[in-house]
Amino acid sequence: MSNIEEHIRRAMEQGKFDNLPGKGNPLNLNENPLEDPDWRLAHQMLRSGGFSLPWIETYRDIEKELDNASQSLARTWAWRQASRSGEETPDEIEFEWQQAVKRFRQQITALNERISSYNMGVPAEQFQKPILNADREITRLTSQTLSDKL
Repeated sequence: MSNIEEHIRRAMEQGKFDNLPGKGNPLNLNENPLEDPDWRLAHQMLRSGGFSLPWIETYRDIEKELDNASQSLARTWAWRQASRSGEETPDEIEFEWQQAVKRFRQQITALNERISSYNMGVPAEQFQKPILNADREITRLTSQTLSDKL
């Protein structure tokens, strides 16, 4: 344990953090201490009007599209698993599954293009989003769906 962590642990044991101002109250995260004070009012007005920075909106759109594509593929996978004992032939089931995988790969390719564009527009590297790997996503979705049923 580092020296700082040891000091913090001892202070906690001695109750030095028990009566801090604002204890038990939610943090006010509306103010960004790093934003330019000259722009603070403008940013507050935009936030209160439901607006945010364009790159944040792009990130939300990418996440929403990925979620929609993932849900669609997961539904098809669940249908595939349930249909194996139904009236459809194995060839029909496999054809539908392969079509869904093809659509998903196309969606991931389009999302990766948007992610690359998004990554060039973010203000700092820490906000960048990693490029998606379609095979990894398919494996994650199909194994997750299977484990959900177990």
